[in-house]
Amino acid sequence: MSWWTPSEIGFAVRSKFADVGHSARLLLRLFTLVGPTLARGRLVRDQIHFLGNYSLAIIGISGLFVGFVLALQGYYILQRYGSAEALGLMVALSLVRELGPVVTALLFAGRAGTSLTAEIGLMKAGEQLSAMEMMAVDPVQRILAPRFWAGVIVMPLLASVFSAVGILGGWVVGVLLIGVDPGSFWSQMQGGVDVWKDVGNGVIKSLVFGIAVTFIAVLQGFESRPTPEGVSRATTRTVVMASLAVLALDFVLTAMMFSI
Repeated sequence: MSWWTPSEIGFAVRSKFADVGHSARLLLRLFTLVGPTLARGRLVRDQIHFLGNYSLAIIGISGLFVGFVLALQGYYILQRYGSAEALGLMVALSLVRELGPVVTALLFAGRAGTSLTAEIGLMKAGEQLSAMEMMAVDPVQRILAPRFWAGVIVMPLLASVFSAVGILGGWVVGVLLIGVDPGSFWSQMQGGVDVWKDVGNGVIKSLVFGIAVTFIAVLQGFESRPTPEGVSRATTRTVVMASLAVLALDFVLTAMMFSI
């Protein structure tokens, strides 16, 4: 059994701190490029179409079935306490506060995040990024920034679609199949969901998740080894790291938002 020497441990720790510093500098630079990136609207528009439109199907279908399950489980729980009329409120709060942003971010990481990592990694493996640098074209501004800001813009929109379709699915199961009064379903929801505290917090969460997931995806692609194995490992790291980041950030944001 081999043991690491103090110098090897120190080198490993220093390397990790160097990686964190490099990532922080790249994220800061992407934020500073928001103006020039949005000024070139065609690049961002194409990425919004690529990331958003192609993710609508899985987001919509997943939201519908999540709404189905929420309505079924919620009805049998609320019925025990004679509060079945609050089914609409429970479904709406569960979606706009938690499940909408979180599940959308996880699905986005699995569908769009891996695509971004693989695309940028293949560009690096094909030496396209190096060719841009030789032609005095900044790959961070030309390749990474449009994809990063497109992901940040798309995430709240997809989360809104997820929540809306999920509420519709809850209505289908609760009202049409189970028989909950439709007036109570909608009135309890309208009276109990606060636009700023509930919907606004969900939008903030989806924005933060969009920044985290998209940045991890472009970073892993940009830093991947220029080999097929390196690109495949970077794609796997994107899913794992983005999923863990979403769950950790969800806890932190929830604790901050609802403790005030």
